[in-house]
Amino acid sequence: MPLDTERIRALCFDLDGTLSDTDDYYVGRFSKWLRYLPLLRDPDRAARRLVSCVESPGNALLGLTDAVGLDGPLIATIDWIYRNRTKMGRTCPAVPGVVAMLTILKSRYPLAVVSARDEVSTIDFLGQTGLLQYFEVIVTALSAPHTKPYPDPVWLAAQKMGVAPASCLMIGDTTVDIRAGRSAGAQTVGVLCGFGEEAELRRQGADLILPSTADLAKALQDGS
Repeated sequence: MPLDTERIRALCFDLDGTLSDTDDYYVGRFSKWLRYLPLLRDPDRAARRLVSCVESPGNALLGLTDAVGLDGPLIATIDWIYRNRTKMGRTCPAVPGVVAMLTILKSRYPLAVVSARDEVSTIDFLGQTGLLQYFEVIVTALSAPHTKPYPDPVWLAAQKMGVAPASCLMIGDTTVDIRAGRSAGAQTVGVLCGFGEEAELRRQGADLILPSTADLAKALQDGS
């Protein structure tokens, strides 16, 4: 269903693949080597899946549980993986066009980062890319009792921004982000500039799918 833009009072952004161009850097490197495998039909897609498994193992597990119907029992395992994941060693660039998008939306909404990363690497990324100034709330893996795909981080971000969870819009590139937003009562936008694919984001109930996070300002202005 289309977004109810009249209901939106605050925006919550995932980080990796949504604000950070994490995947393209690594996908390019993996894809280069996967092209040497003769039976692999789509090296780029395989590389993207591989990077997703390495960078976001919880996302990979959630995709598996969706397929076999065991979502519930493994959510706690996903939560543990995110909380104990190793820190990112490299700061990737921001998704192209994100700065211009945030500049427009900062004047209209309070903005939050809702990430499954640790706090140090989240702040490092936002600081090095010049994005820190746009966000008044930053929620990371240990900020709330549970991390995504639980609703707790979205609830916490909404509380800190002084709005109801139902008035938030959660923007992310994976099913983990969509599930967290929906379970918190927020509307959700799936973006295709990261790890997720359109079919799986739609299957999880994303209210809107965009090619890139950079397209969000226009989508909200158009009332999509």
